[in-house]
Amino acid sequence: MPAAPPAIEPGDLPPRLSFDERERIAYLKAAGHGVREIARDLNRSPSTISRELSRGVVRARTGYLASVAQAGAENRARRPKVALLASNDRLREHVQQRLIDKDSPEQISQRLVVDFPDDQEMRVSHETIYQSLYVQGRGALRRELSVCLRTGRALRKTRRKAGRRRGQIPNMVNISERPPEVEDRAVPGHWEGDLISGADNKSAIGTLVERSTGFVILLHLPDGRGAEAVQEAMVAAMADLPATLRRTLTWDQGQEMANHAKIAAATDVDIYFCDPHSPWQRGSNENTNGLLRQYFPKGTDLSGYHRDYLTFVADQLNRRPRKRHAWHTPAEELARLLSEQQKPPGVALTG
Repeated sequence: MPAAPPAIEPGDLPPRLSFDERERIAYLKAAGHGVREIARDLNRSPSTISRELSRGVVRARTGYLASVAQAGAENRARRPKVALLASNDRLREHVQQRLIDKDSPEQISQRLVVDFPDDQEMRVSHETIYQSLYVQGRGALRRELSVCLRTGRALRKTRRKAGRRRGQIPNMVNISERPPEVEDRAVPGHWEGDLISGADNKSAIGTLVERSTGFVILLHLPDGRGAEAVQEAMVAAMADLPATLRRTLTWDQGQEMANHAKIAAATDVDIYFCDPHSPWQRGSNENTNGLLRQYFPKGTDLSGYHRDYLTFVADQLNRRPRKRHAWHTPAEELARLLSEQQKPPGVALTG
């Protein structure tokens, strides 16, 4: 095996992989390292490495080649590109007819596989259809067909508010890096968190749910939902928990977690961030937040609720029998775990 290319220095990496990085990937792959090991070595996400490995393979026997991957990347980066639906008349006509029939772009994309199972040229993603309708200069589909969509919009509307974009929180660790043990809920100490918002998003209450037991902790945020307030409340809430109940925390990419590094250092908890618009990655927390709306209706000023009321609400949820615990309560399950680990159960468990 040739000498290893030098390790890539961490820091401000470019958005696209360089040829040096591709050489490093080829070496590490040939040495038997897995996707996650390579990702850690290059300070890249595992999904980036996985896509790169699939693109740089010529044939199974050869495996990944850095030169092939680099050539492919350069070819994909060439501009201008001809839109797929502009270059394939048959596909374009089929998509336009489906739009007239009021099918959604996703339905069209998926149905193509059913209607043309052996014709790879009759394939287009729903995102390409949207772009062909909305992006000026693509010119592949008639713009007036946008009225056939269920929204009827002539312009595409972003789901994110102005000023809120992905990647604003520095040094985030994606949920894909989270330990596998978190998934099966067998090991306690893994938490999911979020904020429930009040009127005009000006007030909030923090919610923490332990995945194994469903135990709830509420964070009192009378002074607002900023990063400093969330940091202070979370550190205080988790300070008295035993180390075995402080393993990981999964949160969405809200700006209230801008101080996540300070929270992790103070609580000894590893913090991971969900993908954008993926609430199912915090399923326990989302379900709990729905229950909490019985006590904290939408459109109310959440800063007006006293800390004692938050304690009362958390106690009510923690004393509800749960089917998954054979009708024991989250509080009973947590007490059992603490007893098994010979830890004193008399800890403060409200924020």
